[in-house]
Amino acid sequence: MSSKLLKLSIVFVLIFASCSRDETLQQDTIAVPIIQKEPLTAKQVNAQIDEAFSRGGFNWNNASNHLLWSASVNGQNLITIGFGNSKNDFERAKSANSAQIQQSLLSLIMQYEDSTLEKTLVSADPYLNLIDVVITKQETIIALRKSNLIRYIEPADYRYFAVQHSEERSASSSGSSGCGFEATALSAADYTTITPNAKAPWTFYQHNIPSAWNYSTGAGVTIGIVDTGVSPNQSLLNANFNDGLSTGRTIQKYGAYVDSIWPWSTGTDGPNDQCGHGTSMSSVACAPRNDNGLPVGVAYNANLVVYRAASNVVLDGYHEQNGVKNAFTALGNNAKVKIISMSMGHIFSVGKIEDGVRYAYGKGKLIFCAGGTSTSFTTFVGVIFPASMAECVAVTGVKEGATIQKCDDCHSGSKIDFTVVMQRAASGNTVPVDSYYDNQSDYVGGSSVATATTAGIAALVWSKNPSWTRTQVLTKMRQAGNFYPNKNAEFGYGNINALLAVQ
Repeated sequence: MSSKLLKLSIVFVLIFASCSRDETLQQDTIAVPIIQKEPLTAKQVNAQIDEAFSRGGFNWNNASNHLLWSASVNGQNLITIGFGNSKNDFERAKSANSAQIQQSLLSLIMQYEDSTLEKTLVSADPYLNLIDVVITKQETIIALRKSNLIRYIEPADYRYFAVQHSEERSASSSGSSGCGFEATALSAADYTTITPNAKAPWTFYQHNIPSAWNYSTGAGVTIGIVDTGVSPNQSLLNANFNDGLSTGRTIQKYGAYVDSIWPWSTGTDGPNDQCGHGTSMSSVACAPRNDNGLPVGVAYNANLVVYRAASNVVLDGYHEQNGVKNAFTALGNNAKVKIISMSMGHIFSVGKIEDGVRYAYGKGKLIFCAGGTSTSFTTFVGVIFPASMAECVAVTGVKEGATIQKCDDCHSGSKIDFTVVMQRAASGNTVPVDSYYDNQSDYVGGSSVATATTAGIAALVWSKNPSWTRTQVLTKMRQAGNFYPNKNAEFGYGNINALLAVQ
């Protein structure tokens, strides 16, 4: 009902307020060269993206009109438009004329497309200056890109990975997506039993986390996790979230992912993890210091808010990218959340996710993102998006040892801020976590677990210093890094000594 009312109100304003349109948005005659009248195939689009990567990187803002239109044709003709008076004008509440700009853009699209609002507007974000629309003509895209009111135009449902790596995904869907429901018996060398009967992972001792617990356990701090949700079958992340020495805290679970091929579908599939990845991240960040003989989390007395925002760790397609954007804006609006952790990403920037991250950052959130998802088909890039953003703290995983060496599937680069030891030198075993199923454990690795671990350490620091700002917390963490005061070219400030960080 609210969507229909929004569209009716836009129609009304379009009719009676057309005089307020920007003059640059009047319809012009645009001629498309004959050679560009046919769209590229999906494989041809990917080839141009890969060629841009070979030259340093890819961004839709630098793509040709023909490439952008071709990608949209291969993605249900869906386009995301970020608009505003400047590149930093992304928040509706801070824009003087966002409604008027949106109306002008929709009017122009309908003119060029000879369409109606009902067939044009798919979604208008309530917090961000962006809309999702249906555009079939290359001429429309060309006309829009001439306007100084456009921040970006991107295909909203082009699936790079579905085309580029279909063979790899079909051969190893679990490894490619980051998903898995396995349960594994833990090696006795990979944990230490602590009171009341919990397993402290070996990697925690690499960062002096158990010693840091003498000063802080994360109480009073809320971590938000953007991932694939939480398993309904793991009681320590449900009814028994307060178990053993974990008391007085809450866990909240929300669904932001719509499991549908149709962009106009709006009903989410709920908060439950159907992948396993989000359950592992929630476990390593905040699992209770339990009496069940299962792994404990870093901040075992912190509160947790978890969003199921995507089906797996590679954010490919409309509803995954939309779900992540919606999760970030929701967490940004949640005053209790101080820290956001996301161990998912894409190899190049997505405008709507970037807007969502910037929105949450503007609300004072400390945001940790994985420097590279642990999949077989993202290792050819450096630090992935959105960890590459200035608003994000990028984390990667490294191997056990005297010298820092990135883990087998991890990424490194100048944008990395911290590292976490998460892969054993001899056995190759990674980090013990609570499994998808009750009373079972598993191992999880990569920069994903490194990111959630670092978010947990941040909660320890902020809990110890509740009056601190985000900047003060991050500064203290940097000072506790083994490379501080220098920053390593590949591994940032290195491994955090959690004990130093809370003292």
